[in-house]
Amino acid sequence: MRKALIVVGDRVLISPDEGEDRTDTGLYLPQGVREKEKMQSGRVVKTGPGYPIPDPSALEIEPWQTTKFENKYFPLQAREGDYCIFLRNAGIEIEFEGRKYIVVPHSAILVLLRNVGGN
Repeated sequence: MRKALIVVGDRVLISPDEGEDRTDTGLYLPQGVREKEKMQSGRVVKTGPGYPIPDPSALEIEPWQTTKFENKYFPLQAREGDYCIFLRNAGIEIEFEGRKYIVVPHSAILVLLRNVGGN
């Protein structure tokens, strides 16, 4: 059976960049140096549906009445394929099918780089 990651709410699933273990001059960095940096970058793999917003028509209905409402969301700015810079300490690192990902709230993303159509 095939499994799929479903990102919820205002969360973003990011495939982090693999860091260099050497400096420009060729010195090897000790393990743990990368973890001390405050920012990290990577590619957006998947986004959640967005920020939940209330349905104004639901305000007139009594709480005990059973009705079926579709959830409504305010969409996120981040899109699949965007390159982003985000705050490292706001993310949660996970591993899925042998690959490392980081889940961050949308508010932890500082900058998005997106390819825009054209020549």
